[in-house]
Amino acid sequence: LAMAAGGAVPLRVCNQEIVRFDLEIKAAVQDIRDCPGPLSALTELNAAVKEKFQQLRSRLQELEQMAKEQDKESEKQALLMEVENHKKQMLSNQAAWRKANLACKIAIDNSEKDQLLQGRDTLRQRKTTKESLAESASNITESLMGISRMMSQQVQQSEETVQTLANSSRTILEANEEFKSMSGTIQLGRKLITKYNRRELTDKLLIFLALALFLATVLYILKKRLFPFL
Repeated sequence: LAMAAGGAVPLRVCNQEIVRFDLEIKAAVQDIRDCPGPLSALTELNAAVKEKFQQLRSRLQELEQMAKEQDKESEKQALLMEVENHKKQMLSNQAAWRKANLACKIAIDNSEKDQLLQGRDTLRQRKTTKESLAESASNITESLMGISRMMSQQVQQSEETVQTLANSSRTILEANEEFKSMSGTIQLGRKLITKYNRRELTDKLLIFLALALFLATVLYILKKRLFPFL
């Protein structure tokens, strides 16, 4: 009786540890199924599960050995049946472990693919932004070239106006020489020449003011387009 009482304690403890390891393995398998990655985290979880399986096998071997040492055949067969049930449960846990690993690896692969696609989308967006900036710069350049052409045309028109005025001035001087040769109309010629000279000065002044206003307008437009923050 003393031996029976002494043997009941390790048998009960062994059963309790088998049940505990079984529950811990199930929880760890669920953790693997829910693991978001990376692979290093999955490797750590698998190492823990592997250790639990080794501990469970050790306890099953101890329980099987205890069953074989039982004096009563009925108790022996009952314990062996219990060991067999535990082994079947362990095989079921191993199958669930493999399935959880497969599902987790597929999820990690899909996540890495999604991250890769997102990275490609980001690069594509950056490329589109650069192309848009290049197009904007090209449009600004074309606008500046248009302004430059317009300024060139205005300058050319101004030169033509000045040339016209110069021609008019020469005509007036020639007329003045002709009037000098006319003794009867010298006074009238002088008055006319004075009048034309005054008008010429006024025209030059007006043209100068017009050119100054035009240049100021062009500079203002360039400032607003090229340096809008000033």
